[in-house]
Amino acid sequence: MTNETGLKIGGVPEHFNLPWRLAIEEGKFQEIGLNLHWSDMSGGTGQMIRGLETGSIDIAVLLTEGITKSILQGLDAKILEVYVVSPLSWGIHVPNKGEIKKPEDVENQTFAISRYGSGSHLMAYVMADQYAWNLEDLKFNVIGDVYGGLWALKHNEAQAFLWEKYTTFPFVEQGKCDYVGDVVTPWPCFVVAVRSEVAEKHEELLKQMCKVVNQKALEVKNHPDSAEIISWRYNLRLDQVKRWLSETDWNYKGIEYPLAFEKTTHYLKKLNLLSEEEAENWRSKLFI
Repeated sequence: MTNETGLKIGGVPEHFNLPWRLAIEEGKFQEIGLNLHWSDMSGGTGQMIRGLETGSIDIAVLLTEGITKSILQGLDAKILEVYVVSPLSWGIHVPNKGEIKKPEDVENQTFAISRYGSGSHLMAYVMADQYAWNLEDLKFNVIGDVYGGLWALKHNEAQAFLWEKYTTFPFVEQGKCDYVGDVVTPWPCFVVAVRSEVAEKHEELLKQMCKVVNQKALEVKNHPDSAEIISWRYNLRLDQVKRWLSETDWNYKGIEYPLAFEKTTHYLKKLNLLSEEEAENWRSKLFI
């Protein structure tokens, strides 16, 4: 197709994003006139927010809480739709065979985080709130990505590290860290966001793009071989993948979830990560 629109998209190199990778490989986006170039963003939501800011990516598949906070604090981007409707289970990871044996022991310790504003950062606040700790006592060490987190735990540069638990399960098995529990997001975990100027220019095409990936996600959810494919592609244990697949739902019908963002905004305000002023008129700021 000669009049294809070329756009750059970023996402974590994890199993949640298999529908995007398959749709690109199978030429599904080219069928709607979109040439989509995927970039793996191992630094997570913080790295993608920076990419949207600088224009190195046009679209991002990132954590609800991170992008909500960034847009309400001035990032020139919009949320297209919820991508994964189920919550995310963040594993609480601590040094291997150390003194920390349960989530309560993490109080007053240093959290390894990929970047400020990332999920690993914001979810530390959610964890602290759930355990009624003093939010002002939270301490952080910025480590870049999951490998930086493991390094920080090993060298006592941090004593806790929150990351998606199925991604880190192989490292727990290898004895690189211990897993002591979960923190579960109180909202749908992943959304698709786009730079505002791209949204204005290609609104209809972006809607079609979301339909394509939602349809592919439904196929992944229902295909009898999906667990084996994910296990092979992402080097995860098959029984773990089957459990993850049973717990995970994408936004197959492209449904809007305004209450999810109301909850996210309210929570960020409660945690003093957003001011009253920043949270005002959140609907008109977040969406096209």
